[in-house]
Amino acid sequence: MNNHYDVIIIGAGSFGMATGYFVARQGLRTLLIDSYNPPHGYGSHHGETRLFRQAYTIDEPYTPLAIRAGVLWDELMQETLVPFFHRIGVVNVSISPSGLDAKINTASRFHVPVELLDAVQLQTRWSGISVPEGAVALFEPTAGILYCEQAISAYRDLLLQHGAILKTQTPVERLEPHTDGVSVYTKDACYTGERLLISAGAWTGNLLHSLSLPVSPIRKTVAWFKPNSNVYRAPDFPGFTFTVGESDYYGFPDFDGKGLKIGRHDTGHPINPQEPLLPFGRYSEDEADVRDFLETFMPQAAGQLNEGKTCIYTMTPDEDFIIDTHPEHPHIVIAAGFSGHGFKFASALGEELSNILVQGKSNLDLSRFSLGRFE
Repeated sequence: MNNHYDVIIIGAGSFGMATGYFVARQGLRTLLIDSYNPPHGYGSHHGETRLFRQAYTIDEPYTPLAIRAGVLWDELMQETLVPFFHRIGVVNVSISPSGLDAKINTASRFHVPVELLDAVQLQTRWSGISVPEGAVALFEPTAGILYCEQAISAYRDLLLQHGAILKTQTPVERLEPHTDGVSVYTKDACYTGERLLISAGAWTGNLLHSLSLPVSPIRKTVAWFKPNSNVYRAPDFPGFTFTVGESDYYGFPDFDGKGLKIGRHDTGHPINPQEPLLPFGRYSEDEADVRDFLETFMPQAAGQLNEGKTCIYTMTPDEDFIIDTHPEHPHIVIAAGFSGHGFKFASALGEELSNILVQGKSNLDLSRFSLGRFE
């Protein structure tokens, strides 16, 4: 009986750790299992920072989730006294004059404070940015930067305080669903639970191979460059996104002299998560792609490369998430395919996943994320 739990969570990364906290604080016997020791460098939650913003191109359910997530991130900081969220603002830039129309409409609908800037106003506000005439920008002053590993560590500390059990360095070898529960087998033990959440990132497809989930693990890279100017220093310079044709870039200001961080959302190399992740620099475009971007749009930031890192996106065909119950076993919940833009929602989705596990339903309409859309 010591190995029996109310809720078992496989994958204690961004969403597993947040969900574990919301479940454990309700007094349920909770077990989290992870192949590594989170926070770690084998998922999508490392690399220090993530953007947080609320004016999304697709409003429902993303903007309501982001608004709730902001409240919960603030509550987590208050409870743990860990200052992992810096509301220094995020500027979204589009080289196309109409590229931000959807975000503008979302901001208006949900009363997200924003400021629309033309090319001259943008370059006057932040002299480190260079854009052609006709570019537009949307500045969201209440958006900002999340230190993702610190946030996960905060949830980890709290869920352990609430009595949850965390098994690290413990790969799951197989699952055995039952009509009234599930058995989870590792190398050394079998754990049984009444309900199960699978939030194992790039490894979710392997655990649920019979479902043939449409998720593709992709190798991604980020890089830190030493600017030739102090104009990119936080908090005076914001987080940023750039849409250049079909390409999307994102980045972060220089915190404490470490350098300006830059990544590209589109592109990447498909990988097998069971194989070692190739290090930064293995492909010439790891540095060249983002350096070309900086030389064009932030030329004073295109100094020496300070550091480069790799991470994993787990992509769905439409880049929407997968949050649903197993089609044959409704006591098994699946959270996967966060497609490189999920972390900002981890607090709110942790709350909603706990609602699904405990109450059998979410408080928000998450039907956009159903498995049925791929049928």
